[in-house]
Amino acid sequence: MTRTYRLLISCPDASGIVAAVSQFIAREGGWILEANHHSDPVTGRFYMRNEIRADSLPFGLEEFCTRFQSIADELKLDWRINDSGQPHRVALLASKQAHCLSDLLYRWRSGDLSMDIPCVISNHEDLRSFVEWHGIPFHYVPVDRDNKAVAYQRMKELLAEYTVDTVVLARYMQIIPPELCDLYENRLINIHHSFLPSFVGAKPYHQAYDRGVKLVGATCHYVTEELDAGPIIEQDVIRVGHNHLPEDMVRLGKDVEKTVLAHGLRYHLEDRVIVDGRKTIILD
Repeated sequence: MTRTYRLLISCPDASGIVAAVSQFIAREGGWILEANHHSDPVTGRFYMRNEIRADSLPFGLEEFCTRFQSIADELKLDWRINDSGQPHRVALLASKQAHCLSDLLYRWRSGDLSMDIPCVISNHEDLRSFVEWHGIPFHYVPVDRDNKAVAYQRMKELLAEYTVDTVVLARYMQIIPPELCDLYENRLINIHHSFLPSFVGAKPYHQAYDRGVKLVGATCHYVTEELDAGPIIEQDVIRVGHNHLPEDMVRLGKDVEKTVLAHGLRYHLEDRVIVDGRKTIILD
């Protein structure tokens, strides 16, 4: 796979932004493999993602940042650039259900998702043998409902020990404390088994059944202190009818959940997500 630098930009919309950035890259001999941009007429913001072939530049990422800063200051750019040659270190958190975890581990082993998985953390022992079969360290961190702080402190220590970049809640059935939400802001990804903002909290399929919905779905989003209200990365739905019982909806929903989580995580790993307030811009 070709090593690239992924440049993401957000700024006030104006004339000449694409030209200025493209000309800078071209002057240095840079080869742009992919370019996406979006102008929001409501907010007046402009968003752009360029993927640059790393070996086309005569210098590395640090020198790129130094040279690019003057343009960023002139155009008032909020920007970041990442190296595809340095995969995200992704910790997976799960409880008892294995469908999302299993799907991510398969995509990781097959090379479909480019990431490192240094550890899996769970509040139950159920998935230990499955995880260890993949050669990944499994850490059992029980959560005492009367003293959850102990578990979250241990979790924080493990994430630091493994130098984790991104945390994925693969059906981890505990509420993440504000401290961890802040520490991993826009790097803590959850799959919610509901088409948010409908049916937040526990047992959304049962809530959906009670309302007689015709579509059930799943939502991949960044975790914030406000429960199930973080910026949405990806969503999808599947049609159901009056003959589907809650357990049928759960079964059908699991397929949507794992697909939506994988797609959302891919956008994050490939640096295609720009968070703007409570929403995301996906430059795909």
